[in-house]
Amino acid sequence: MRKTELTALLASLLLLGGCSAHNTEARIDFKPPKYVEQMPPKEPQTAIYNPGSLFGRGDSPVFSDKKAMNVNDIVTVIINENILSSSSGTKSIAKTTADKLGGGVMSSSGGGGLMDNIANQANKLTNIGFNIDSTVSFKGSGSHQRSEKFTTNISARIIKILENGNYYIDGRRVMLIDGQKQILHVCGVIRPEDITQTNQIDSKYIADAKILYESQGDVKEATQQGWGTKIVESIWPF
Repeated sequence: MRKTELTALLASLLLLGGCSAHNTEARIDFKPPKYVEQMPPKEPQTAIYNPGSLFGRGDSPVFSDKKAMNVNDIVTVIINENILSSSSGTKSIAKTTADKLGGGVMSSSGGGGLMDNIANQANKLTNIGFNIDSTVSFKGSGSHQRSEKFTTNISARIIKILENGNYYIDGRRVMLIDGQKQILHVCGVIRPEDITQTNQIDSKYIADAKILYESQGDVKEATQQGWGTKIVESIWPF
């Protein structure tokens, strides 16, 4: 009996502890898209020796473009995301119906004979009548407005040069400020012609872009519900 009570107490403590435990929900998978993995990398071209050329050859030519163009080269991503959405709607429905049913169980010929008098007297006693009136109305309206802005810079490396010449880039930055960890991660596919002369690219030119900004620490733990509370709320019908 003592063991049963101890087991029940431990189970209760675990359940209550789960109500304050951290449970991360939103996650982004930063694996490259399938077409990036399936597309073979661009084969490096053999340098052509040209003696006497003003442009030079090798790793440090006299005249060259400073933009990222090789694997592991670094490009600066300018993240400037603005999200503004607004919607409104109104709906109104009205419906009115009226039905009436009446009639006696016997019919008269319209004359003044004995049978007609009997039919009229019978109908007075057994007259059937139904009146149905119904009114249905609905009116609803709603509006939604949302505005978000996120601006920052991050350096990313060229992970792969695709066969068509596009680059798959990936960049990550982790900062620890006053006990709070801040993580910034970005990846996607870019075109080399979208890179500026200062070796920068705007985030709007990144295809299949994935951008993550997350904070980890005591502040996040204190502002999130525990997994036990979330389970109870998910199954609670009221």
